Amino acid sequence: MPSAPDGQALIAPKTIVNRPSIPASPAVPLPSLLSPAEFRHPKASRELLLGDAVVAYALQRARRRSIGFTVGADGLSVRAPSWVTLGAVDSALREKSDWILRKLGEARERQQRMEGGRIVWADGAVLPYLGEPLTVVLDPSHGFAGKGGALVAAAGQGDSLHIGLPRSASPTQIRDAVQAWLMRDARRHFTERLDHFAPLLGVRWASLRLSSANTRWGSAKADGSIRLNWRLLHYRPAIIDYVVAHELAHLRVMDHSPRFWDTVATVVPDYAQLRSRLRDDPAPLWD
Repeated sequence: MPSAPDGQALIAPKTIVNRPSIPASPAVPLPSLLSPAEFRHPKASRELLLGDAVVAYALQRARRRSIGFTVGADGLSVRAPSWVTLGAVDSALREKSDWILRKLGEARERQQRMEGGRIVWADGAVLPYLGEPLTVVLDPSHGFAGKGGALVAAAGQGDSLHIGLPRSASPTQIRDAVQAWLMRDARRHFTERLDHFAPLLGVRWASLRLSSANTRWGSAKADGSIRLNWRLLHYRPAIIDYVVAHELAHLRVMDHSPRFWDTVATVVPDYAQLRSRLRDDPAPLWD
């Protein structure tokens, strides 16, 4: 290597290679990495750290002997006797923290699945019908005047439902027309299944009413009146059969004792699995 006049070695200049710059990943604020998960009931009156999660719960004083917990779509609700201190309520929640956090997580996942399945009411909208996808087709040629002159759904054709509305119809008009068709079909389907299971269970049903409840699929009264949620048509027939048999079985046993479930099992042996599917697979949101 040549030397500089002062005896120092010459250093060859480095070759600079232009490389495409790699964009830096967006910085994640430190607080967001450290902040705990939150479960907040809309009517929360108290807040507690359970494990790594902040749980704001609704507390109600009630005439009862012990503290009761309920986890629903809104979050955690607690009912406690008036004589139990707030500290004792919080201690009870900490003891059940694993169960509470698991149920809160399951409820949040269920709500997220419901949101992901929200129906967008337009031509080509898809909704589950008897467990299979059904496509809504706006087709004025299939319409007819209903009450008040409103156009309502015509008929299902294979995997599509032709609605007698113009393509300019509003989402509300489309939703109402589909609901009208589903409710008529629900009454037909439920009546057929009630007539099928009633003789097998040795009971008689007297009347059928359709329900739009958000959290209850059916009910039965001792006088033979049955109420079933029309949204059950979103589920496959086996699940509908379970709910129908469940309500008819109440005409023999009006509680949920082992004798009741034994009665259900005589006509729907796999009721436990079907019940789990109904609980775990939420119906799509309509609004």
